[in-house]
Amino acid sequence: MDYETVSAEDFGQSLRGIGLNLLVRDVPRQVAFLEAVFGMKGHRVSADFAIMVYGDQLFQLHSDGTYHENPLLTLLPENPPRGAGLEIRLYDSDPEDVCARAEAAGGMILQLPSDRPHGLREAYVLCENGYAWVASRSL
Repeated sequence: MDYETVSAEDFGQSLRGIGLNLLVRDVPRQVAFLEAVFGMKGHRVSADFAIMVYGDQLFQLHSDGTYHENPLLTLLPENPPRGAGLEIRLYDSDPEDVCARAEAAGGMILQLPSDRPHGLREAYVLCENGYAWVASRSL
């Protein structure tokens, strides 16, 4: 599927399994952060929307304004963090590489890379929208 040209209807009908939509204040800025830190690719990037690809996984970014008729918008805090309690785990990202790029891209390192008892090396990075991105690799 060509994410740059697919219609909204065809894209929506193609979605399967579990979907992830993140509400962000500035879609292009969030896309730039994810591309710079995690090597993701943004498609159809606009002020309102983007399709993000990480490996063979995809998710969507939406601006607050696109949720004007959605009841979730009334629950968003005025100030970050928005994503408290949510970990977005990226199992194919090197924690050291991510930490080396995170702060320059506007992120905050919550936890430096460390070996965890569940067999992963992990680092936690908070983006300006308050989502915790966990770069993980098998030990």
